[in-house]
Amino acid sequence: MGSIMSSMKREDIDRALAEAKEIVSSNPVVVFSKTYCGFCNRVKQLLSQLEAKYKLIELDEESDGNVIQTALAEWTGQRTVPNVFINGKHIGGCDAVMAKHQQGQLVTLLMEAGATPQKQST
Repeated sequence: MGSIMSSMKREDIDRALAEAKEIVSSNPVVVFSKTYCGFCNRVKQLLSQLEAKYKLIELDEESDGNVIQTALAEWTGQRTVPNVFINGKHIGGCDAVMAKHQQGQLVTLLMEAGATPQKQST
């Protein structure tokens, strides 16, 4: 049968890519996730603890989730979830988000994006 990608039409991937870019450009923080993914849940839990407002796209609940994930892989080079964007910039997955938090950079990024209350304790 071949790979998932071979069963997708180029125009579907292009449409999904345009849709993903629109979502990212119009929301300060976006998390492309899957409901059953432990790494995704860690990132969502951290963002919630930081009181960050974010747009959540659960790819396993989207009818074209596989196409969106393929489009994200083409755009970012990252096939896995979570796939996190802050202020229009691709941050990465769980390890990258956690590393930014450990380095004290995540709260600053979220505040610059206007996604958290201004008074934060780290």
